[in-house]
Amino acid sequence: MLSSADDRRSPQGEEAVVFDCEDQHLVGILHHAGNASRLGVLIVTGGPQYRIGSHRQFLLLARAFAAAGFPTLRFDHRGTGDSEGPFLGFEHLEADIEAAVDSLLDRAPGVERVVLWGLCDAASAIFLYAARDPRVAGLLLVNPWVREPEGEARALVKHYYGQRLLDAGFWRKLLVGEVAVIAALGGFAAGVTGWLRSASASRKAQEAAAPPLSGRMAHGLAAFQGPVGLILSGRDLTAREFEDAAAGALWRRLLAAPRVARHSLPVADHTFSRRAWREDVARWTLSWLQRVESEDEVP
Repeated sequence: MLSSADDRRSPQGEEAVVFDCEDQHLVGILHHAGNASRLGVLIVTGGPQYRIGSHRQFLLLARAFAAAGFPTLRFDHRGTGDSEGPFLGFEHLEADIEAAVDSLLDRAPGVERVVLWGLCDAASAIFLYAARDPRVAGLLLVNPWVREPEGEARALVKHYYGQRLLDAGFWRKLLVGEVAVIAALGGFAAGVTGWLRSASASRKAQEAAAPPLSGRMAHGLAAFQGPVGLILSGRDLTAREFEDAAAGALWRRLLAAPRVARHSLPVADHTFSRRAWREDVARWTLSWLQRVESEDEVP
């Protein structure tokens, strides 16, 4: 059983930490910073990931933030990585995020407020959490997950099959007989019809049980009054689904506010699998963090 007595600090200023969340132990790595800012960063993990992140992105980001003066904690929420407890899903991470904020503020001297950074459904969890915690100074949201069956079907038709029909390679294969035209069109039509029917039925069932996720996320953003950074990848169905969901009046008004800064990487994929894309995310985030730091007024 892990406890706070098991903490270790490396010579490089990276400290293994263990903290409690509703009687379970969570594990994280705290990156200390020289000449530390009063603003810290909490990297929230999402999807089938743990605190290192895809392509070591969370580790590399945390080191970059700490080197720039922002103490950073990356951690495993319950049910992932080395942390205890059941996996509850991203819509139920409030206690985990709160416990991690507590740990960061307790262990990083001088840090008074925190920016929450999240990719995919971790960004969605941040939307749902941020307004309830006055210690949160800002949000950095990357390719947020808003997947609902009907939205997924629309995104597939619009962004995947729409691009497929504009792909010269697809038409070359049709012309030389590598793709059966009738079968291709028939499969497309059947697939779209099936998706739409399934999505409509699922949407009705979800609406009977709980408000749509995109609506809850929008209301969470409306309730949070601090600065927001939004990063979207160009080659990512999840980002396209978010853009489609954000086409409504409430989302448009929220994202048009001066407090929201947006950054697009037109050729990047969902997890920024190339070094150049990860470095772009780090550079833009650091620039945004420095602006937030200069504008933040700590009570």
